[in-house]
Amino acid sequence: MTASIIVPFAGTRTAEAALSWGQESIWRTVRWLDEDDPYFNIPYVLPIVGGPDLDRVGAALRRLVERHEALRTTIADTPDGARQTVVAAGELCVDVHEAGDDDAQVAQRVAADLAARAFRYAEELPFRCAVVRRDGVATQLALALSHLAVDAWSIRVLTDDWAALVAGADPGDVPTQPLDRVAFERDGAGAGRGAESVEYWARTLAQAPRTLFDFPPREPETLRFVRVGMESPALAVAATELAHRWGVSTASVLTVACGVLLGVHTGHDRVALQLIVANRHDRRFRTMVGPAAQDGLLLLDLDAGSFAETVRRGHMQAMAAYRYGHYDPAAVRQLREQAGLVRGAPMDLSAYFNDIRASGVWPRLPAAPDGLRGLSSRTRTFVVGSHAKVDAKAFFATGAAPDTGQLYLLADTAYLARETAFALLRAVEEILVTAVESDDLRISDLAAVAGLAVVRRGPGWTRSGPDWVHLDAPAAASQDTPEIVQRSSTPGGAV
Repeated sequence: MTASIIVPFAGTRTAEAALSWGQESIWRTVRWLDEDDPYFNIPYVLPIVGGPDLDRVGAALRRLVERHEALRTTIADTPDGARQTVVAAGELCVDVHEAGDDDAQVAQRVAADLAARAFRYAEELPFRCAVVRRDGVATQLALALSHLAVDAWSIRVLTDDWAALVAGADPGDVPTQPLDRVAFERDGAGAGRGAESVEYWARTLAQAPRTLFDFPPREPETLRFVRVGMESPALAVAATELAHRWGVSTASVLTVACGVLLGVHTGHDRVALQLIVANRHDRRFRTMVGPAAQDGLLLLDLDAGSFAETVRRGHMQAMAAYRYGHYDPAAVRQLREQAGLVRGAPMDLSAYFNDIRASGVWPRLPAAPDGLRGLSSRTRTFVVGSHAKVDAKAFFATGAAPDTGQLYLLADTAYLARETAFALLRAVEEILVTAVESDDLRISDLAAVAGLAVVRRGPGWTRSGPDWVHLDAPAAASQDTPEIVQRSSTPGGAV
């Protein structure tokens, strides 16, 4: 670091309001984490094209912050609930880092360092930034963004606006802001859709399993939650072929495959997955920077017999989950609490799927001259990292690479051992490749086809509707260890 620049900003308004539904969904989880936990910080790098001087870079940054109120919003708990305050004016101190030919790598490291510290949400703006230069020319803007300020959609908006501003162009009309979203949800058209969504959740919760993880936990790893990943061109090519063949989206192919295999592994014929819903249906919010995403509830039935029919049904069920993913979080929390009282234990909806791809396709897939099995030889698996505390037991997510299928799984190692997490990823690839080869793949054959371990509960366990229950006292049941039965060899992968 050789210098810093001061960037003053002055927005058009200052205001205070309650949180939007998307903000509230993130805020509750942020408050659940430890105070110094940076889990919801997002490192990101934006290119600086055209070799502008620092004055022009500062001017572009100033206009970006003035344009999007989410970047100058603080959030704090009050006796009346969490409130957000839009800061009208202030200044940014932006460090400048010098780098050689590895400026892109330096920018990634700087962004990671900026994101390594938790934000002080009540006093600090929800982003940090630094400029990286190569041979004295600004080439990269390193950012740390709080999830309270942005979601994946917002990052795409910021990327487009930044490119225009650095080039000296006008990004267009002033976008809708999170404060406008609050009014839309409380008193506008969003309120009616929110009420419909609550009704959908009530119907679906009544049919959902209380948890997919209704078996005793094992000894977890020291950092309990591990995230593993897989890059597989065969996965992407197979999902694309199946989506075309079955008249569904590639997102539905992947979502249903992950959900079905999780159900097969845990011994369930009904699976509840929470989907991350972008909630940008209304055009007014297409250019809003701010978290709008919420959890949608998908219920999959594994009784169709064939995997193809399960995916077709699952596609329609996923569309409903996305449609009804915009709601007042407090109302849905109340529904979940009531459902837990009826079932005798809290509703544990801790399995997730998130498709982060912007277009839902892979635009640069490789050719497969040796077929899908030949492509499978290119598959690699790897460990991404570990966390001490995450509010999920299984979280599947895609990656954004255009030329290969990226699939990730964050697993609670008390219920899904590290090797099981890897086996689930490889199982997704295997059943999609097999389904391309044979349209008669049966749900009952998935574990054997994929070599996937299945949880076998010991004596005293029985089915009660969509749930497994132990006939003895919970304290006694918790001392049992479920048997993991390996039906065939688990597909391996380079870690």
